[in-house]
Amino acid sequence: MMLSKKIITMKKFILSLVLMAVTTSYSQELNLPVFTQYLADNPFILSPAYAGIGDNLRIRANGLTQWVGIKDAPDNQSLYADFRVLDRSGVGLSFYNDSNGNTRQTGAKVSFAHHLILDYYTEKYLSFGISYNFNSFRIETGNFTGDVNGVPVALDPSITDNRYNSNNNFDISALYRQKGFYLSFNANNVLKKNTDKFRGVEPELLSNFQVYSGFTFRDGENRRIEYEPSVFLQYFASDQRSTTDFNFKYRRYNRYEDYYWIGVSYRFLNDQFPKPLAAGPMAGFMKSKFYFAYSYQLMFNGLGTYNSGTHSITIGFDFLQSISNCPCTQSPVHD
Repeated sequence: MMLSKKIITMKKFILSLVLMAVTTSYSQELNLPVFTQYLADNPFILSPAYAGIGDNLRIRANGLTQWVGIKDAPDNQSLYADFRVLDRSGVGLSFYNDSNGNTRQTGAKVSFAHHLILDYYTEKYLSFGISYNFNSFRIETGNFTGDVNGVPVALDPSITDNRYNSNNNFDISALYRQKGFYLSFNANNVLKKNTDKFRGVEPELLSNFQVYSGFTFRDGENRRIEYEPSVFLQYFASDQRSTTDFNFKYRRYNRYEDYYWIGVSYRFLNDQFPKPLAAGPMAGFMKSKFYFAYSYQLMFNGLGTYNSGTHSITIGFDFLQSISNCPCTQSPVHD
C-alpha cells in the first residue's frame, strides 16, 4: 500500500513537472520570463516606451533561476541598456539567453521611444515605443541519449540535428504619466511565429499583452521617503491564460540621492483568485550610480514542495547623467 501511494505521488509530480515545463516554454519563447525583474527600478524590461526616461545611459543585467533544486529547471540571463537621444527620444538594446531543459533560446531587441508633453503645468506626458525582436530557438538533441551496456546511444537515431529555428517580431507600447502616476500598455510579439520546422503542439500565436500601472508618492512629513504600490497584468493569446501581480515598494533616500528600497510581490492566476501562484520579498539599493537588487519568490503549486523557489539578481550602472530640456524624460524614480 505504501509503495502504491509513493508511485501515485511520483506520477503526480512528474505530470506537474511536464505541464509546468510546457507552460513555461510557451510563455518564455519570444517572451522573457517576467517575475520581478521589472520592479528593480527598470520598467524598460516591460515596455520600450520607457527608453530614454531617466539617466542618459542606464545598464541593467539580470540573472534569474527558477525552481532551484529541480534538475534542468528554467534559467535566464539578460542585459538591458537604454539612453536618451536629443531631448524627447530614447533608444534601447536588450539581449537574453534562456534555457529550459533541453531547449535553448537567445534573442535581442532594438527599441525606440518618443516622449510628448500633454500638459506642462500638470506634468502630463505620453510616450510611444516600438521594439524589433530577433529570437533563435533550438532543441539540444545531443542530450537525447540512453545507456546500453554502459555505452551512450541516441534514443531516436532519426533525430540528427538541433532543430534550429529563428523568428522576427515586434513589440509596441504606450505610456501615460501624470506626476507620480503611470500606466503602460504593451503588445508583445504582434506577428505570428514561424513553425514550419516544429509540427505538432507548437503554438503559432505568441502575442503577449501587458498592463502595468502604479503610483509613487512621498511621505507627507519626510520627503526622502517614497511609497509605490503597483499592479501588473499579463495575458497570453495562445491559451488565454492571464496573471496579475500586486506589488508594494518602500524607498528611502539620503542627502546624496542614494537610496535603498524593500518590497513584496504577490502573483495569482486570474481564474484562480485569490489563490497565490507566487509571492516573495525583494530589496535593492543605489549607491554612487551602482545598482543592486535581489528578489525571491516561493511557488504555490504542485512543484512548491520540490524546490526552494525562484531567485533573481539585478546589477547595474548609470552613466553620463545629463539634464534634458524636456521634463517628459524625467526619471520614474526620484533623482
